[in-house]
Amino acid sequence: MNTNRVRIVGGVWRSRLVRFAERPGLRPTPDRVRETLFNWLGQDLTGLSVLDLYAGSGALGFEAASRGARRVVMVERDPASVRSLRDNCAALAASQVEVTKADALEFLRLARAQFDVIFLDPPFAAAPWPELFERLPAHLATGGMVYCESGARLESPAGWEIHRQGHAGQVTYALLKRTAHEAHSGVSRDV
Repeated sequence: MNTNRVRIVGGVWRSRLVRFAERPGLRPTPDRVRETLFNWLGQDLTGLSVLDLYAGSGALGFEAASRGARRVVMVERDPASVRSLRDNCAALAASQVEVTKADALEFLRLARAQFDVIFLDPPFAAAPWPELFERLPAHLATGGMVYCESGARLESPAGWEIHRQGHAGQVTYALLKRTAHEAHSGVSRDV
């Protein structure tokens, strides 16, 4: 079994392989979990803007692009992983995917864009959940959803509710939505 590649499970790139750098702690979202997630999201992401905040292998972001997302921003700080993500963008001719080399929390502090779907799969050891949920509302479009993967069961933070959740092996995953979405004047969805 080759551990440094993952198969896209749906959309126009279905069955295409995404290769990634061998990095400590990098664990791509398993096929079965991605299938469940995209069933929850409705399979077709046409026209949506997606943020893959801890991109790693890019499995979630490329899956979203394969299913019609108009824009996918992948944020990754590891240089080898960034190179792999950019190589995969070129191999797939994924013009709707932007790869940004940055720390996730710093990206949220500086960015002004809003997204319809945000993927959060931080390293299990780090798990900066309080800071993430404090900064996410400014980046989530009205009606948007946040997907989280964790090594432990996630509790719903104040202002959020768990829409769906599951467990597979060492991974707990959940799809969350805001219970109260605050308007952010002057924030563009396309920045």
